[in-house]
Amino acid sequence: MQASNLTLTKNDLPDVWQAPLAAVADFTDVQKKSFDAISQGQNILATSPTGTGKTLAYLLPSLLKIEKKRGQQLLILAPNSELAGQIFEVVKTLSEPLGLSANLIISGASIKRQIERIKKAPEILVATPGRALELVKDKKIKMTSINTIILDEVDNLLEDSQWRFVKPIITRTPKNYQFIASSATAHDVFSSMQDFAPDLVEINVEKTGSSVDHFMIKVENRKKIDLLRQIAHIPGMRGLVFFNRLEDLGNAEEKLTYQNIAAVSIASDISGRFRKTIIEKFKNGDITLLLATDIAARGLDIDDLDYVINFDIPVNLESYTHRTGRTGRMGKSGTIVNIVGNSFDEKNVKKYQKQPEKMLKAGEFISIK
Repeated sequence: MQASNLTLTKNDLPDVWQAPLAAVADFTDVQKKSFDAISQGQNILATSPTGTGKTLAYLLPSLLKIEKKRGQQLLILAPNSELAGQIFEVVKTLSEPLGLSANLIISGASIKRQIERIKKAPEILVATPGRALELVKDKKIKMTSINTIILDEVDNLLEDSQWRFVKPIITRTPKNYQFIASSATAHDVFSSMQDFAPDLVEINVEKTGSSVDHFMIKVENRKKIDLLRQIAHIPGMRGLVFFNRLEDLGNAEEKLTYQNIAAVSIASDISGRFRKTIIEKFKNGDITLLLATDIAARGLDIDDLDYVINFDIPVNLESYTHRTGRTGRMGKSGTIVNIVGNSFDEKNVKKYQKQPEKMLKAGEFISIK
């Protein structure tokens, strides 16, 4: 079943949103297709490539349905603290002009402080599942008052490690609640969600106007770090580099730093404050290469990121899609560099997409004829 479509324009939105949405030139397909369905109270699964504005797609119509001074009404769940924090910042920007308030509920932060903030009866809660369930069981989050639940990166939230927290939350929600799910790679989970989201509408956006160049560079495994060093010296380089194994991050960071490269690794176990500092330095250009694994990079949203570099080729298409979606966001251009160290890597790369081979020469990527 497909959702009905409304030609969404800024004139359809409150005047108080004109300033917060000033940078939005035009709404994307997923935003236009989601607005009408969510406004009508339908349960939806929106699948759209990364960088197409899925957060705004579910927030614009959902926030307009909230009643002021009526306490908890909207619960947004995200699989990790980084993504939850980013969603929360967008929620604050849009909700405050409407006279609404929001709280961020994440693991690793002071639960006592979070409870004190909940006592102020915010209309919107943005949370990670583990901490949310803890507060649900303690009756601080009142699920009988929640009328809309949003699952961001729903395919991750359906994994066993997350679903054991998410399911008990959903089962405590009134039967007539609205269910909204969003992801870049949730094509295969539609049927599994229909048990707890009746009459689920699927909104599927396949293409974007992004211009992203994908290519591979072949090099011996032992020379990968040296290639990364050469890439770091490309003028204006700012690249997000992906590794498959956490233990390789520190080794790569140490070797690159020794060669005077501004490279910093971002592991999943670092503190939220330190993580935020690293990301801000990367955004500002103080860090040339940000080294990460898939888990550590979940939810990263970096404006105008030119390069995503796969130091290790991802093991599946879903991982490749999430990695490459960090660049070319909202119709902008970007470059994906796949460093291929053996025939197995090359075979995997070609599974994801037919890609030309290039070489690095004099600070430029040159096609090999």
